Amino acid sequence: MLDFLTAVGLVLVLEGILYALFPAGMQRMMEQALQLSPNMLRKGGLIAALVGFAIVWMIRS
Repeated sequence: MLDFLTAVGLVLVLEGILYALFPAGMQRMMEQALQLSPNMLRKGGLIAALVGFAIVWMIRS
C-alpha cells in the first residue's frame, strides 16, 4: 500500500508541475482532448496504463 500511495503522490507532483509551468499549454491540450472521440481517449488511456504497468514491472523484476 505504501508503494501505491507513493506512486499516486508522484503522479500528482508531475501533473502539478506541468500545470504550474505550462498553464496555457495544458489548456490547449484540454481543448484538443475535447475534439477527440471518447473511444480514442479510452484507447489512449489504456495504452498509457499498459506502458506504465510495463515500466513498473520491468523496474520491480
